[in-house]
Amino acid sequence: MQPCFTPTDHAGSVSCTVTRYRNGAPTSTADQVVEELPVALVFNGISHAVMMATPIDLEAFALGFALSEGIVERATDVFDIEAELRPDSAEVQLTIAQQAFMALKDKRRTLTGRSGCGVCGIESIALLDLHPACLDHAGTANDIGAAAIERAARELPAHQVLMHETGGIHAAAWCSRNGEVLSVFEDVGRHNALDKLIGQLARLKIDTRAGFVFLSSRASYELVRKAARVGIPMVATISAPTSLAINIAQQAGIRLLGFCRENGFVEYTAPITESASTLAPAMACGPSR
Repeated sequence: MQPCFTPTDHAGSVSCTVTRYRNGAPTSTADQVVEELPVALVFNGISHAVMMATPIDLEAFALGFALSEGIVERATDVFDIEAELRPDSAEVQLTIAQQAFMALKDKRRTLTGRSGCGVCGIESIALLDLHPACLDHAGTANDIGAAAIERAARELPAHQVLMHETGGIHAAAWCSRNGEVLSVFEDVGRHNALDKLIGQLARLKIDTRAGFVFLSSRASYELVRKAARVGIPMVATISAPTSLAINIAQQAGIRLLGFCRENGFVEYTAPITESASTLAPAMACGPSR
């Protein structure tokens, strides 16, 4: 059997020769699988993180990572981004403001291999940032209705190009307040997909109060924490949240929905107090009860 073909021009998926079995009968055929490569993020000449990622939309990924990890406070603190793609790896060079770089050096840590774990390389529990500030526009997503969630769940699959090709990739979507899917980024890592989306929102100067994020994954604490850092007031996912994700959402005033489908969802940050056609008001910022 031939190994996967490694392209020189990365498109997010690669071709493999596989043996497919149907009713016990083998057939040799070609299949598409998602690309996964080590991507080094280099800030002012110093490598800070190596992420396992799908090597597309890397400039947006790098900017989103810098923002969602708190390396820079605003997109204007990133002066330049340059991505270099190789057959078996990629590197993204970012030039950031000196103040941000000095702060990064003070708290620098190894983050190698974080596509599946959000805290690998953290040296102590004290370094975890689990207490987000309450968003100054918390509650702006209160009036987003159930019809918007159902529309996003219905529209998202049509935008998941690599998912249709490979069956093994996550998506992060930006949706309008009425649920229209406006932009979708895909990656082997759910954190990376969200970072790509965050980077694009920042580059286009999109007001995060104008919509919500819809994710094709469970809601881990890292995803909600990233949303809190960049001021996204509502996160909806197709799977379940974790207890810490709920806690982070409550502290930040983020609306958190799970198990979102065309016919319903589960609200995790406030009790349902109105009709099923409208989401309940978000819980006030504060620790979980």
